[in-house]
Amino acid sequence: MPDRSSFPNPGPRDRCPCLSGQSYGECCAPLLGGAEAPTAVQLMRSRYTAFVVGDAEYLLATWHPSTRPDDLDLDPDVRWRSLEVIRTERGGPLDREGVVEFAARYAHGAERGVQREVSRFVRDDRWRYLDAAD
Repeated sequence: MPDRSSFPNPGPRDRCPCLSGQSYGECCAPLLGGAEAPTAVQLMRSRYTAFVVGDAEYLLATWHPSTRPDDLDLDPDVRWRSLEVIRTERGGPLDREGVVEFAARYAHGAERGVQREVSRFVRDDRWRYLDAAD
């Protein structure tokens, strides 16, 4: 298992890094622990949290096999600061696909930036990240 000691480690009662308004223990922790995300937006939020806490294994496990890289090396010097969900299309419990547009703010040393993406998700046995829409 990769060393995650240099990444933040929220406690169950701490505010969830995805800024859902729930505690980490109520929101993303169960998903990172193996529970299934019921919607595409909840999977996207948990994937953002996985970047925050350095959980590359979760990111790979929730990535669709057709587009998943062989490995993922997360930079502990990148600090993810906030997540804004801009819009969603479909992605509900009964849908087979969904789209989530988001803006994720980060800091890397003195650099500040925003990653904006329109992510596509598909559901077979569970929701998985497919790719970024063109």
